Amino acid sequence: MSDQLVAPPPEHCPGTQSEMSGKSAACAGCPNQQICAAPKGPDPDLVEIEERMKSVKHKILVLSGKGGVGKSTFSSQLSFALAMNTEEQVGLLDIDICGPSIPKIMGLEGEVIHISGQGWDPVYVEDNLAVMSVGFLLDKEEDAVIWRGPKKNGLIKQFLKDVYWNELDYLVVDTPPGTSDEHLSIVQYLKTSNIDGAVIITSPQDVALIDVRKEINFCKKVGVPIIGVVENMSGFVCPKCNKESQIFIPTTGGAEQMSKDMNVPFLGRIPIDPLIARSCDEGKSYLISHPDSEATKQYNIVFNSKYRYRKKKKTTNY
Repeated sequence: MSDQLVAPPPEHCPGTQSEMSGKSAACAGCPNQQICAAPKGPDPDLVEIEERMKSVKHKILVLSGKGGVGKSTFSSQLSFALAMNTEEQVGLLDIDICGPSIPKIMGLEGEVIHISGQGWDPVYVEDNLAVMSVGFLLDKEEDAVIWRGPKKNGLIKQFLKDVYWNELDYLVVDTPPGTSDEHLSIVQYLKTSNIDGAVIITSPQDVALIDVRKEINFCKKVGVPIIGVVENMSGFVCPKCNKESQIFIPTTGGAEQMSKDMNVPFLGRIPIDPLIARSCDEGKSYLISHPDSEATKQYNIVFNSKYRYRKKKKTTNY
């Protein structure tokens, strides 16, 4: 429904799925009023999404209530790590519509989407690692995406129903910060497709943890399982003396204490390493480029703890 609106919704729009849609005081004079007030039936696009997602075994959301905590970096390294098992097929979906950094991080700048008879073809990093992002639709990397909610939601829906991933073992979904349109849309559209859960990324300081608490509450309210919390940028280990320094001081116990307080799993800490940023700028896997680093060791601890539920059936080392 939302991608059929003829104008942006008003500020206090009750939402197209609300029982008051087209009937509340905020709807008076809105060009969308007749559309929203029309009888609502099942969205046929959701049936197509459910059918498309049947070929994806595991669906993992990467969330963060705060921007700048390394969520896209984590999404990329998780995808690289999963793809190191060449027997498994991995997809990375970037729904950060206004800030699509995944093409750069994955070394896919300048790539474009091709359309086949089966749908939109994702762009491949390796034979078993595919990526989709709005960044592939832009004429220039620096082009601004200035879209309101309905248009962003429409693109997310199109990514889910039209992208031909083939058979996937894992689909990692990189989301923007916050709890806004993109998050509500991805949860709504995948409601019947069995989301495995969300990995929530934070940094140690309180200014990030406050927003991450909101993200955890969002997951609980909309019924998304929380796989666990990762504390990123957790200290800096000097490559010469191996001494650790706290750059962002966890004044209230950091992500681990917050996880205990909110009764969610804590997966581990990843230290600051300038080479992680360099690997992302160069579109390379940090885990492969620096296999013996302290950060890679911590990434592997996080990834292995993250898939404990899976190891009951099969043990995998990354």
